[in-house]
Amino acid sequence: MSALHVHRFGPDDADAPLVLALHGLTGHGQRWAHLARDLPDHRIVAPDLLGHGDSSWAPPWSYEAHLDAIDEVVAGLAAPFVVVAHSFGGALAIRLAQRHPERVRALVLLDPAQGLDPARALEISTASMAHWTYASPDAAREGKRAEGWYAVPPEILDEEIAVHLRPSDQVGLPPGAFAWRVSQPAAATAWSEMARPFELPPDGIPTDVVVADRVEPPLVSAAFLDACRRERAESVRVHHADCEHMVPFLEPALVARLVRAAR
Repeated sequence: MSALHVHRFGPDDADAPLVLALHGLTGHGQRWAHLARDLPDHRIVAPDLLGHGDSSWAPPWSYEAHLDAIDEVVAGLAAPFVVVAHSFGGALAIRLAQRHPERVRALVLLDPAQGLDPARALEISTASMAHWTYASPDAAREGKRAEGWYAVPPEILDEEIAVHLRPSDQVGLPPGAFAWRVSQPAAATAWSEMARPFELPPDGIPTDVVVADRVEPPLVSAAFLDACRRERAESVRVHHADCEHMVPFLEPALVARLVRAAR
């Protein structure tokens, strides 16, 4: 049995463009239903990552463990595919393309988070662990707004709470609060992994990198962008979006356009 629970959207048509969609830290594959509505002619395969949603919460949660689990999904994909990925998922997408350069047709990386300053990764991880649960769904809603979701359409935030928030005792925590369907140790590990040195997409694989310009300090480092310009000038295009980190929800037309063009 696969370690990953997989969401599938779009037509059951072998000739339809195929997309593997990787969510970010604390997310889930169902989030990509919004992209599927913008790309109704695409087949979108969107797993919950390890420690997230309905996938296995068992350790380890390293990059390599995530990639081994994603490999099981890739093995079932019959055609070359585009990878669209957000945040932590972007770090995984680059490494997945390094493993399977013959399978990955193109990368669309939405504010990919990798090569983070270790001090910043520690600060954010410590803060998130200290505020992991919420007293109520309304408190969870306000927490999301404070984390960069303030401009996300309210109906999307309502859907996120309905789909992804659970009473804390349902996600292995003491009762009396609410928490997202995410393993707390897996999330802490992810911040550690994102502090490892960044990797570049494989040379020759068309790659679009979207930088969310309102994230301060940025999650996409100047060093990564400089390396792309120096070493991947022929294959990497950088786009700047005037938004916070939740690019899939804040710039849906841009995301859909890039994925469609990558086919």
